[in-house]
Formats: sequence, structure tokens, C-alpha cells
Amino acid sequence: MVQATSGTALDLDADVVTLTRQLVDIPSQSREEQVIADAVERELRARPHLDVVRHGHTIVARTHLGRDERVVIAGHLDTVPANDNLPSRLADGLLHGLGSCDMKGGDAVILRLAAAVGAGELTPNRDLTFVLYEAEEIDAASNGLFRLSREHPELLAADFAILMEPSNAGVEAGCQGTLRVEVRTRGTRAHSARSWKGVNAIHGAAEVLNRLAAYEARRPVVDGLTYHEGLNAVGIRGGVAGNVVPDECVVTVNFRFAPDRSEAEALAFVEEFFAGFEVALTDSAPGARPGLDRPAARDFLAVVGTEPAPKFGWTDVARFTALGVPAVNYGPGDPLLAHTQGEFVPVEEIERCERVLKEWLG
Repeated sequence: MVQATSGTALDLDADVVTLTRQLVDIPSQSREEQVIADAVERELRARPHLDVVRHGHTIVARTHLGRDERVVIAGHLDTVPANDNLPSRLADGLLHGLGSCDMKGGDAVILRLAAAVGAGELTPNRDLTFVLYEAEEIDAASNGLFRLSREHPELLAADFAILMEPSNAGVEAGCQGTLRVEVRTRGTRAHSARSWKGVNAIHGAAEVLNRLAAYEARRPVVDGLTYHEGLNAVGIRGGVAGNVVPDECVVTVNFRFAPDRSEAEALAFVEEFFAGFEVALTDSAPGARPGLDRPAARDFLAVVGTEPAPKFGWTDVARFTALGVPAVNYGPGDPLLAHTQGEFVPVEEIERCERVLKEWLG
């Protein structure tokens, strides 16, 4: 267990916008979450109604009210590296700053809900597990939610989960899976002055690219939501020297697949698509079905009041699905602004998310 240290303060009793600014103004690039995790842990441990556990720089706080259902509400504390976008700035109803959209506005909502239970502002109809975790923006092995799911899955046990990823304050259900493969072509080296003596592997990759250019995306309906798959070359490498016909070329391909396919089925599709070529899997993560048939999800959608949309990108909702917990993405901010220098979040969306969750849980 890592213990909190004195330092940067957070005020969980402040309004949610002020709390968002406080969070944004604590730098927390991936692998540098010590200060923000200390501050979060310190404030949550001060609330006697919460059972708090720390795992690395991931903080889990749970209520034990004896309710029939339990809901996890989760968000990551880390950000991508700063790009001259700190400290926070509030102007014309928009809160600017690194992590404001992805996803400290959502984190502030989580912390306000945790404080509201103890302050008597909220008497939840479900038990709650709040998770604020580290290292979401880097490799999967470092991801705090992933590590928690492997080492202490009991802390994530629930009937439903909400991941506060930016979604324009609307529900984006489930997520698509993703895999990457290397498609390799081979040839025979030769001096480029006598190229007819060799076989050019880069030229051989033309057929790989032609197949990708002719690809028609599948758009399956999964639990009432229409997903849109994508198969794209995202990298290519080959060549030995400026006077050598190359004997190898590798095209890196990314497949974003709908959650009605398993990882194995997705890989089988890609291997068949590139039949005749060497295909090697380098990375894979499963999708997540929407799970909107659960009672908690139906109730939540009724309070949100807008139609759910499919999540085309991959998010950590898939980690909950792997544990048997259906999950949705719901948070303030436009996901297209994530990781940009001009990142911002509308104040109204932060406030709306807090209001909606309180109404659903109250």
C-alpha cells in the first residue's frame, strides 16, 4: 500500500467546475501521478462513509450500504504530455487545459459524487465503487484498471459500470475491438543496376494495399446499435539501401472490429483477407457489447434522456466486460478534442453529468 503524502490540496466540497480546475492544475502525465493520487487518496480517506484502497497510484473508494445493486464509476487520472496548455483557463463557458476533456472533468464528477454521499446531498439507491486510476494513456500493462482487474478483480465486482470517458455528455455504449497485424511480402535482393536479377518485395506489397483500398466496411447492428468497422494500413517499412532491390516489406494494418466478433474471429477475418501473404499478430484487445439490456443501464438511459450511440474507439469498458460487468462510456467533453493542445470541456456538460448521475442514483 502507498500512503498519501502532504501537498497539493483538493476541495471535494467545492462546485464541480472549481474541482475540475484544481485537478487540471495538478500535472499528472502518465507515470507521474504520485501527487494527484496522493491528493485524491487523502480527501477520500477523510470521508468515513468510504472504504478506501490504494493500489499503486490507483484509488478505489467503496460504499457499503447494503443495496441490491452495485455500480462502478471510473476515470483515469493521467494525461498525455503537456503542450503549453497549463494552467487551466476559464472563458466563455469553456474550461481549457491539459486533461480538462480527457478526463479530469469526469474525475471531478466522480469525486463530487463520492463527497455528496457523506454530506447527505445524495442517498444512493445503489452501492457505489469509485475508481480513479493511473496510466491509461500508455501501454496496457501499466494501465491501473488493467492491473486491478488482474490482481484484485473483487474490487471491481458490480452489476454495471460507467467509464467517464468524454462522450459529449451522452452515452456511448460498449466499444469496438482492435488488433494490429504485420503483413509481410518477401523477395530476392539484387543490385538495383541489375534489378531483373532480384524480386522487389516493396513492389509485392502493392497487392496488399490494393486489397485495403477495395475493402468495404462491415456495419453490423449489435444490441440495437450500428457499429462501423475499419481496416487500414497504418505503417509500412522496407528497403535496404539506395542501390539494393529489397527482399522484405512489411505493412502494418489496424483492424477495428465490432463487438459481435471475438478476437479470434477478428484475426481469422484478417488472415483470410490477406490470404497468400504472411500475417503476424502484434497486438489485440477485445471489444465490449453495449449491455444496455441490464436494468441499471435502462434506468440510466432514461435519466440521460438521449439515444445511446456506439463507441467506435477502444476504451476500458472492455476491461469491465471481460469481468462480466456491462459498461458504458459517459462523460463531459468532446473526444475529438482529447490530446489536442487546445483541449477544453464545456462547463455546462460537467455540471450536467453531475446532475444526471445524482438524479439516477438518488
